[in-house]
Amino acid sequence: MRIVAGTHRGRPLAGPKSSGLRPTADRVRESLFNLLGQFFAGGEVLDLYAGTGALAFEALSRGMHRAVLVDRGAESARLVQENARALGMESAIELLRMPVARAVPRLASEGRRFALVFADPPYAEEAVVEVVRTVGEGRLLDEGGTLVVEHGRREVAPDMVAGLQRVESRRFGDTVVSLYRSATVP
Repeated sequence: MRIVAGTHRGRPLAGPKSSGLRPTADRVRESLFNLLGQFFAGGEVLDLYAGTGALAFEALSRGMHRAVLVDRGAESARLVQENARALGMESAIELLRMPVARAVPRLASEGRRFALVFADPPYAEEAVVEVVRTVGEGRLLDEGGTLVVEHGRREVAPDMVAGLQRVESRRFGDTVVSLYRSATVP
Protein backbone atom coordinates (compact mmCIF):
# COMPACT_ATOMS: atom_id res chain seq x y z
CA MET A 1 0.00 0.00 0.00
CA ARG A 2 1.22 3.46 -0.90
CA ILE A 3 0.09 7.04 -1.50
CA VAL A 4 -0.86 7.21 -5.19
CA ALA A 5 -0.45 10.95 -5.95
CA GLY A 6 0.20 14.39 -4.52
CA THR A 7 2.88 15.68 -2.19
CA HIS A 8 3.48 12.24 -0.67
CA ARG A 9 3.26 10.24 -3.90
CA GLY A 10 4.86 6.81 -3.67
CA ARG A 11 5.24 6.88 0.13
CA PRO A 12 4.37 3.53 1.71
CA LEU A 13 1.54 3.06 4.19
CA ALA A 14 1.56 0.53 7.01
CA GLY A 15 -1.06 -2.15 6.44
CA PRO A 16 -2.94 -4.54 8.70
CA LYS A 17 -1.37 -7.65 10.11
CA SER A 18 -4.74 -9.32 10.66
CA SER A 19 -7.42 -10.26 8.16
CA GLY A 20 -9.99 -8.15 10.04
CA LEU A 21 -9.18 -4.99 8.03
CA ARG A 22 -9.74 -4.64 4.30
CA PRO A 23 -7.82 -1.59 3.02
CA THR A 24 -8.93 0.05 -0.21
CA ALA A 25 -6.61 -1.20 -2.94
CA ASP A 26 -4.23 1.30 -4.58
CA ARG A 27 -5.92 0.88 -7.98
CA VAL A 28 -9.39 1.50 -6.51
CA ARG A 29 -8.11 4.60 -4.66
CA GLU A 30 -6.50 5.88 -7.86
CA SER A 31 -9.73 5.34 -9.85
CA LEU A 32 -11.79 6.91 -7.07
CA PHE A 33 -9.68 10.06 -7.04
CA ASN A 34 -9.89 10.19 -10.83
CA LEU A 35 -13.68 10.41 -10.34
CA LEU A 36 -13.44 13.01 -7.56
CA GLY A 37 -10.76 15.15 -9.18
CA GLN A 38 -7.05 14.71 -8.91
CA PHE A 39 -6.28 17.52 -6.45
CA PHE A 40 -8.11 19.63 -3.86
CA ALA A 41 -7.84 23.25 -2.78
CA GLY A 42 -8.15 22.69 0.95
CA GLY A 43 -11.10 21.64 3.05
CA GLU A 44 -11.70 18.93 5.59
CA VAL A 45 -12.16 15.23 4.93
CA LEU A 46 -14.00 12.76 7.18
CA ASP A 47 -12.96 9.11 6.95
CA LEU A 48 -15.55 6.80 8.57
CA TYR A 49 -14.41 3.23 9.25
CA ALA A 50 -10.91 4.57 8.61
CA GLY A 51 -8.95 1.31 8.88
CA THR A 52 -5.40 2.27 7.87
CA GLY A 53 -6.45 5.84 7.02
CA ALA A 54 -5.34 5.37 3.40
CA LEU A 55 -8.27 7.34 1.93
CA ALA A 56 -7.80 10.31 4.27
CA PHE A 57 -4.02 10.35 3.81
CA GLU A 58 -4.48 10.21 0.03
CA ALA A 59 -6.86 13.21 0.22
CA LEU A 60 -4.38 15.12 2.42
CA SER A 61 -1.56 14.35 -0.01
CA ARG A 62 -3.75 15.77 -2.79
CA GLY A 63 -4.49 19.08 -1.07
CA MET A 64 -7.09 18.67 1.69
CA HIS A 65 -6.01 20.55 4.83
CA ARG A 66 -7.38 18.44 7.68
CA ALA A 67 -8.83 14.99 8.25
CA VAL A 68 -11.01 13.42 10.92
CA LEU A 69 -10.62 9.64 11.01
CA VAL A 70 -13.14 7.47 12.83
CA ASP A 71 -12.62 3.84 13.76
CA ARG A 72 -13.26 1.94 16.96
CA GLY A 73 -10.59 -0.74 16.48
CA ALA A 74 -7.28 -0.80 18.32
CA GLU A 75 -5.38 -2.01 15.24
CA SER A 76 -6.91 0.76 13.13
CA ALA A 77 -6.00 3.42 15.69
CA ARG A 78 -2.43 2.13 15.77
CA LEU A 79 -2.16 2.08 11.97
CA VAL A 80 -3.63 5.58 11.57
CA GLN A 81 -1.18 6.98 14.12
CA GLU A 82 1.75 5.07 12.61
CA ASN A 83 0.92 6.27 9.09
CA ALA A 84 0.37 9.86 10.26
CA ARG A 85 3.82 9.85 11.94
CA ALA A 86 5.53 8.28 8.92
CA LEU A 87 3.99 10.89 6.59
CA GLY A 88 4.53 13.83 8.96
CA MET A 89 0.77 14.48 9.08
CA GLU A 90 0.12 14.21 12.83
CA SER A 91 -0.97 17.85 13.07
CA ALA A 92 -3.38 17.46 10.13
CA ILE A 93 -5.45 14.63 11.62
CA GLU A 94 -7.93 14.07 14.41
CA LEU A 95 -8.53 10.44 15.37
CA LEU A 96 -11.82 9.52 17.01
CA ARG A 97 -11.55 6.00 18.39
CA MET A 98 -15.21 5.19 18.73
CA PRO A 99 -18.05 3.61 16.76
CA VAL A 100 -19.27 5.58 13.75
CA ALA A 101 -22.76 5.58 15.31
CA ARG A 102 -21.35 7.67 18.20
CA ALA A 103 -18.92 9.82 16.21
CA VAL A 104 -21.36 11.14 13.59
CA PRO A 105 -23.88 12.62 16.08
CA ARG A 106 -20.96 14.15 18.00
CA LEU A 107 -19.54 15.79 14.87
CA ALA A 108 -23.05 16.96 13.85
CA SER A 109 -23.69 18.50 17.29
CA GLU A 110 -20.40 20.39 16.95
CA GLY A 111 -21.59 21.77 13.58
CA ARG A 112 -18.72 20.14 11.70
CA ARG A 113 -18.98 20.10 7.89
CA PHE A 114 -16.76 18.28 5.42
CA ALA A 115 -15.96 18.74 1.74
CA LEU A 116 -15.42 15.02 1.42
CA VAL A 117 -16.70 12.09 3.48
CA PHE A 118 -15.44 8.54 2.96
CA ALA A 119 -17.30 5.56 4.37
CA ASP A 120 -16.01 2.03 3.95
CA PRO A 121 -18.15 -0.06 6.32
CA PRO A 122 -17.63 -3.80 6.63
CA TYR A 123 -19.28 -5.37 3.58
CA ALA A 124 -21.04 -8.09 5.57
CA GLU A 125 -23.00 -5.49 7.55
CA GLU A 126 -24.86 -4.15 4.48
CA ALA A 127 -24.57 -0.67 5.92
CA VAL A 128 -24.84 1.56 2.83
CA VAL A 129 -28.35 2.86 3.53
CA GLU A 130 -27.56 3.51 7.19
CA VAL A 131 -24.30 5.32 6.39
CA VAL A 132 -25.95 7.57 3.80
CA ARG A 133 -28.85 8.29 6.16
CA THR A 134 -26.55 9.08 9.10
CA VAL A 135 -24.37 11.47 7.07
CA GLY A 136 -27.41 13.12 5.45
CA GLU A 137 -29.35 13.58 8.67
CA GLY A 138 -26.22 14.84 10.44
CA ARG A 139 -25.76 17.43 7.67
CA LEU A 140 -22.05 16.63 7.60
CA LEU A 141 -21.44 17.65 3.98
CA ASP A 142 -20.35 21.14 3.01
CA GLU A 143 -22.33 22.71 0.18
CA GLY A 144 -21.09 20.91 -2.91
CA GLY A 145 -19.47 18.19 -0.77
CA THR A 146 -19.34 14.52 -1.69
CA LEU A 147 -20.00 11.35 0.27
CA VAL A 148 -18.14 8.31 -1.05
CA VAL A 149 -19.41 4.92 0.10
CA GLU A 150 -17.46 1.78 -0.68
CA HIS A 151 -19.49 -1.43 -0.61
CA GLY A 152 -19.72 -4.94 -1.95
CA ARG A 153 -21.16 -5.49 -5.42
CA ARG A 154 -24.12 -7.45 -4.02
CA GLU A 155 -25.26 -4.54 -1.85
CA VAL A 156 -27.59 -2.11 -3.57
CA ALA A 157 -26.88 1.57 -3.03
CA PRO A 158 -30.10 3.60 -2.78
CA ASP A 159 -30.77 6.42 -5.25
CA MET A 160 -31.70 8.91 -2.53
CA VAL A 161 -31.66 8.92 1.27
CA ALA A 162 -31.98 11.79 3.78
CA GLY A 163 -31.51 14.51 1.17
CA LEU A 164 -28.47 12.86 -0.45
CA GLN A 165 -28.69 11.66 -4.03
CA ARG A 166 -26.49 9.03 -5.64
CA VAL A 167 -24.76 10.70 -8.58
CA GLU A 168 -22.47 7.88 -9.65
CA SER A 169 -21.54 4.27 -8.95
CA ARG A 170 -18.51 2.45 -10.31
CA ARG A 171 -17.60 -1.18 -9.93
CA PHE A 172 -14.04 -2.39 -9.43
CA GLY A 173 -14.16 -6.20 -9.22
CA ASP A 174 -16.12 -7.07 -6.07
CA THR A 175 -15.96 -3.45 -4.85
CA VAL A 176 -18.45 -0.73 -5.77
CA VAL A 177 -17.90 2.96 -5.05
CA SER A 178 -21.06 5.09 -4.86
CA LEU A 179 -20.90 8.89 -4.75
CA TYR A 180 -23.61 11.03 -3.11
CA ARG A 181 -24.23 14.76 -3.09
CA SER A 182 -26.96 16.94 -1.63
CA ALA A 183 -30.09 16.69 -3.74
CA THR A 184 -31.06 19.98 -5.33
CA VAL A 185 -34.67 21.04 -5.31
CA PRO A 186 -35.81 22.48 -8.68
